[in-house]
Amino acid sequence: MAALRAAVPVLALLALCPDPAAAAAPLVIWHGMGDSCCNPVSMGYIQKLVEKKIPGIYVLSLKIGSSLIQDMENSFFMNVNEQVREVCGQLAADPRLQGGYNAMGFSQGGQFLRAVAQRCPAPPMLSLISIGGQHQGVYGFPRCPGESSHLCDWIRKTLDLGAYTKAVQEHLVQAEYWHDPLKEEDYRKNSIFLADINQERGINETYKKNLMALKKFVMVKFLNDTMVDPPISEWFGFYKSGQAKETIPLQETSLYKEDRLGLQEMDKAGKLVFLGVKGDHLHFSEEWFDSSILPFLQ
Repeated sequence: MAALRAAVPVLALLALCPDPAAAAAPLVIWHGMGDSCCNPVSMGYIQKLVEKKIPGIYVLSLKIGSSLIQDMENSFFMNVNEQVREVCGQLAADPRLQGGYNAMGFSQGGQFLRAVAQRCPAPPMLSLISIGGQHQGVYGFPRCPGESSHLCDWIRKTLDLGAYTKAVQEHLVQAEYWHDPLKEEDYRKNSIFLADINQERGINETYKKNLMALKKFVMVKFLNDTMVDPPISEWFGFYKSGQAKETIPLQETSLYKEDRLGLQEMDKAGKLVFLGVKGDHLHFSEEWFDSSILPFLQ
């Protein structure tokens, strides 16, 4: 009995000071264009970094396909809506995620994970961190990562010829978030992915409710980005409609003013976080990641 009494204060102390690793929610990562889940110099590095800094955390780096090559190819050629469906299935089947998870998307993985948040509320996404994601899409393809440059030349020509044709929309990932400010009506009618998740064809109240359930929606913009056009899309801004020179921030867009996705309400509640980091697209230091991103995962 005395031993039990002595143990009670210790148990109470442990309850007051939980193990930070045990408290960390799982993390789901989605890579960008031309990358794969487990590339040791990109997503593999990020996964190991998070696991080192938050011991015991469960990290799932998403793989779309049966091999790393297929995963990379799918980042160019697999219909995004099918990718999102596949990921929703992976998350629902993973017992370690059922209590909720944080999500971190790199480049196009940012807007793809937002689609997951809006379309698949179970298991629940707690916070979304978008690192260089293009939430209002892109209107330009300035540059491509490393070995994918020949693919980008072909993609550029294809987008110029007919980004909003059915065949291109269904088979070219980048066309599915191509947003032409000079052809807004074409974009609204024919974009099979971005126009849908951005409520361009009407209000899906479920999308709005699910996105607003996030605790935090963190958007990272690269301040010297030469790959994303326009870079302000990383903060959910875009070109002013009808031209491709002047950009406006999220707060001046009709999406925000009409609050079609609940972003205005989230902003007022302090749920939107806008971070800027010096450097080109996806170029950041471990120190910046530690100080700016890790606090949202702990």
